[in-house]
Amino acid sequence: EVQLVESGGGLVQSGGSLRLSCAASGFTFSNYDMSWARQAPGKGLEWVSGINTHGNTWHADSVKGRFTISRDNAKNTLYLQMNSLKSEDTAVFYCARNFYSGYGMDIWGKGTLVTVSS
Repeated sequence: EVQLVESGGGLVQSGGSLRLSCAASGFTFSNYDMSWARQAPGKGLEWVSGINTHGNTWHADSVKGRFTISRDNAKNTLYLQMNSLKSEDTAVFYCARNFYSGYGMDIWGKGTLVTVSS
């Protein structure tokens, strides 16, 4: 079945770095735009970053200059490199598949928790 499995979350000190991975299976990964979103404790879901099938990327203002989304189609894997982490980055991070046509996401992973200590 179609699956997205996040990994790489954990505890990191403020100012530190972490790389999240999302392993995709059950579909042709290279045909889809992909996104990362997050949900901080007590907060709503926030879109973080996206990458299209051509490798063009977009990042939310809150993470620009600190986070970098990338993909390795040969490995069916999506990445999110997070640098200069702040306490407010603490959240459950989700990877998601964008609709093949149109905007929005249709398949989501279960999430991986990132905790940034200060």
